[in-house]
Amino acid sequence: MTRTTKDWQAADASHYLHPFTDFKSLSAKGSRIITRGDNIYLWDSEGHKILDAMSGLWCVNVGYGQRELIDAATKQLETLPFYNSFFQTTTPPAIELAELLAQVTPPQFKHVFFSGSGSEGNDTIVRMVRRYWDLKGQPNRHVIISRHNAYHGSTMAGASLGGMSGMHEQGGLPIPGIVHIEQPFWFESDRTLSRDEFGLKAARALEAKILEIGADKVAAFIGEPVQGAGGVIVPPATYWPEIQRICDKHGILLVSDEVICGFGRTGQWFGCETFGYRPDLMTFAKGVTSGYIPLGGVMVGERVARVLIDEGGEFNHGYTYSGHPVACAVGIANIRFIQREGLVDRVRTEIGPYLAEKFAALAEHPLVGEAQTCGMMGALQLVKDKASGQMFDGALEVGMLCRAHCFGNGVIMRAVGDRMIVAPPLVMTQAQIDEMAALIKKCLDLTQQELKQRGWW
Repeated sequence: MTRTTKDWQAADASHYLHPFTDFKSLSAKGSRIITRGDNIYLWDSEGHKILDAMSGLWCVNVGYGQRELIDAATKQLETLPFYNSFFQTTTPPAIELAELLAQVTPPQFKHVFFSGSGSEGNDTIVRMVRRYWDLKGQPNRHVIISRHNAYHGSTMAGASLGGMSGMHEQGGLPIPGIVHIEQPFWFESDRTLSRDEFGLKAARALEAKILEIGADKVAAFIGEPVQGAGGVIVPPATYWPEIQRICDKHGILLVSDEVICGFGRTGQWFGCETFGYRPDLMTFAKGVTSGYIPLGGVMVGERVARVLIDEGGEFNHGYTYSGHPVACAVGIANIRFIQREGLVDRVRTEIGPYLAEKFAALAEHPLVGEAQTCGMMGALQLVKDKASGQMFDGALEVGMLCRAHCFGNGVIMRAVGDRMIVAPPLVMTQAQIDEMAALIKKCLDLTQQELKQRGWW
């Protein structure tokens, strides 16, 4: 029996609790049922074609339906669908992917610890950083500094590392030993400083926090190269070099959360390369398999790895699915696809600059106060007054109005407050970027009309 959309929605409401969802509200409204994907497009149960400008959830970097990835999963399922990495055992795909990751990551990385997701990867970061300092004879160095409005996952440790107050309000978070500093969001600041001046000011908040806590108690600083779920906040050029200087000065570990920025999205293999800093540890997930199969992990720089290996004994941490053979086989196929198609260079030299050009044109819209892009990531800041940059009252949820117009007109764009963001697949063509930009322009116009009708403009 073929189910109708209403059948699917009823079953969904009866049994499935969605992530980051008001369950009561969704039950009354009914879920959107996505049934098929191809290239950069999705189709729902009503047959509507949708341009996926968010790559699923920042992850489908190579687009939907790539045969190499599907075949890699099928072949591995037929050969060895699962075995674990406990008990001094491993599998060929886990070893081969570890080798490949050591080749495509910055040169300080020779070792990887596999997890099932970015959240698990960042839980691993907390355990590994603190274990490192224990082994170095400095057990008091356990505080990890992160940023407000950062996103590092939704597990207890991941959500604690993140700086989103709405997540901290539920579950007694953050856990002890994690503190936060301001984010490098120039547009949200008073804008009396230039972007570069503000970048230095925001970075120096790290040094102020280190001195407040005591450098002998600080273990690490963690940050996303570009804050993704926080709104595609591209930091000023001065920010990351100053963060690097401060970490070096005080001897603390630098952690780059590359769950969103990794595997070509910024125009380099990893975001830290785009912004010119040298992390000691690097979290990854999403783009490692383009979301086809769940996989995450931590790249461990030699500064940390040598201590863990040579002095560490047993590291009492891991997951059933660490190095899952099917996930690793898909990861291998995905990275080889990215290499063969030259997607990283293409993002840097062709398609990323073309996206920037189109977003610069969208920045002329009366609703847009700022447009930012970095590789295949983009953000449009919606404002009430373009001349002054005055923002809307957050209670109006203007971003959600715009998002509704996007969904209603066949393009998936995410709203973070009143900041509209995209992270399209890296395989996108210039013609498809034109198509996406035209849809976004239409939705901005519709949002402006609705604001006028409501008397908010």
